[in-house]
Amino acid sequence: MLDIGEVVRRTGVPASTLRYYEEKGLLAASGRRGLRRQYDEGVLDRLALIAVGRAAGFSLDEIAGMFAPDGAPRIDRVLLTAKADELEATITRLTALRDSLRHAAACPAPSHLACPTFRRILDEATWNQPPGVGKLVPIPQ
Repeated sequence: MLDIGEVVRRTGVPASTLRYYEEKGLLAASGRRGLRRQYDEGVLDRLALIAVGRAAGFSLDEIAGMFAPDGAPRIDRVLLTAKADELEATITRLTALRDSLRHAAACPAPSHLACPTFRRILDEATWNQPPGVGKLVPIPQ
């Protein structure tokens, strides 16, 4: 058994976050020793899975759905694939944006507005398209 202070020390997750995760149904204390919550050793793996889920952009509700009632991981592979596809699209968009910014920073044109590449970036931005990605098609708001 781990006392809440030991979980905080080993994971860096603040006690207030541990209590919040309990409220959200992501964690459950095994009991108490005096006024201090006690957790079983599995809480460390569970917190690691929560951290990975948060880093990947899953909501706490989505993460909660990745655990069975007994606390065992029950991860939906279709959901993981969809999130990976979403991340891939974000990476593609951000890579194009990074490349556009680098071009603008090093562009030899006398003015950014005289640079055809920079003009294309502006045109794409006008239509809510990531720079360098696809045709210029307006995205409905």
